[in-house]
Amino acid sequence: MRLLYSALYYCLLPLLVLRMCWRSLRDPAYRQRLPERFGLFAARRAGHLPAIWVHAVSVGETLAAVPLVQALLRDYPGYPVVVTTTTPTGSERVRALFGDRVFHVYAPWDLPGPVRRFLRRTRPGLLLIMETELWPNMLYYSRAGDCGVMLLNARMSARSARGYARVGRLTRQLLSQLDVVACQTSSDGERFLTLGLPAASLAVTGNSKFDLAPAEELRAQGVRLRQVLTAGGRPVLVAASTHAGEEELILAACREVRQALGDCLLVLVPRHPQRFEDVYGLCRKQGWNVQRRSAGADLAPGSDILLGDTMGELPLLLAAATVAIFGGSLVARGGHNVLEAAVWGVPIITGPHMENFVGISELLRNAGAMVQLESPAGLAAGVLELLADPERCERMGAAGLQVVAENRGASARQLALVARRLESGRAQTR
Repeated sequence: MRLLYSALYYCLLPLLVLRMCWRSLRDPAYRQRLPERFGLFAARRAGHLPAIWVHAVSVGETLAAVPLVQALLRDYPGYPVVVTTTTPTGSERVRALFGDRVFHVYAPWDLPGPVRRFLRRTRPGLLLIMETELWPNMLYYSRAGDCGVMLLNARMSARSARGYARVGRLTRQLLSQLDVVACQTSSDGERFLTLGLPAASLAVTGNSKFDLAPAEELRAQGVRLRQVLTAGGRPVLVAASTHAGEEELILAACREVRQALGDCLLVLVPRHPQRFEDVYGLCRKQGWNVQRRSAGADLAPGSDILLGDTMGELPLLLAAATVAIFGGSLVARGGHNVLEAAVWGVPIITGPHMENFVGISELLRNAGAMVQLESPAGLAAGVLELLADPERCERMGAAGLQVVAENRGASARQLALVARRLESGRAQTR
């Protein structure tokens, strides 16, 4: 089955390269460092101990891995840490967060040649995959090279489980190559077991996204930015990680809010940097007074919208929010990580599409920290309802902080599993 998969992948490789080139017309980062995706890069310096390889696809998985990577760097300084991503935004986050403390390259495309070249150049002894990235050749050649494999912060939605079940034989082969699957919830674990994961390999550790905590310096920056943006008492609406089709909905809702309340500031943060120009043009076309965050200047008087067109500043911008509106939920993209606002004590509004964050959404909704709309058409009314009730906003923010506090600890539990695997490996080499 894996050989058939690899043959099909090789046939589609020219199309994959063309797609990368096409995307690079909007975002040059997609064609930069392209050899890394073929496993071609300068090998890391040899050390006494094998590397720990942490694979995170993009920004969300990278952020989920932050507490774990920090703990590995602190507690296991003798082990080199290799971190891979597949997207330029994920790569940028790794470099900003860890700099040269980790060895970072793009993950190889899942073909025998690139994967084997990657393994020769990095020499990992343990692969830690964040969430659910199951690639046949990555798993096969890692295990063939005596590299342990752990799936951490794993999630498996009902929809994903149905997809994996359609290729049941391949799925069982993939799951048999995992030493440990540390799931976010018991429901995720049950789906893995149904797909063929051996019960001995399952652990339920919780969601490490709850362990993210803003650094003190970032908190201080957030306080200062909030004072600037809310000058004169105007509310600040932060629309986070928006996708195509959502900006129009948010701008229409913002216009209704301004008609009802007067002045308010919209901080609009598109999910993908290649869309910054398009979103700026849309706002200007509709007659909004827009200032780019990348301009670096103080917010000009009379600005209606601050466009968040910088990388890595969403946490800071959320710190200044009166209300946070999360993109990926007004259109069918599955939502984004609303905990990024909850850690700041900011009330949250989402659209109906939060399929990728069902557990987190349920916790926050039940606690009264989040409003999930039945339809995007209710966005303006939902925002106005919150802004008209500052005490409710304060209660929502406090409830979000409480949910985060009550669900911390997943990273420590996952690190304990990693530590046992590392100690086992040491024992075998002695």
